[in-house]
Amino acid sequence: MRDFLGKSGARELDTSRVQYTVQDGRGGYFQNVKKILEFSEERIVLAGKRGTVTIEGNALSLGKCYLGDVSVVGDIKKVERGA
Repeated sequence: MRDFLGKSGARELDTSRVQYTVQDGRGGYFQNVKKILEFSEERIVLAGKRGTVTIEGNALSLGKCYLGDVSVVGDIKKVERGA
């Protein structure tokens, strides 16, 4: 598989960092989460194996949390990676 990815120019997915998708400020889906470090209606901090992700917004809440996947519901204004 590595051989194929190298030849096709595709990059391997880094599963040690939190990966995410945000949907027009209405919420987001976060993968590879190991811990929830902070939670409030304005700020959520998620940790992966390498680094953190800080989500800021209004009326934030947690949706489903299962096997390292976390959904965040609310008006997401900003997502920032940390060390």
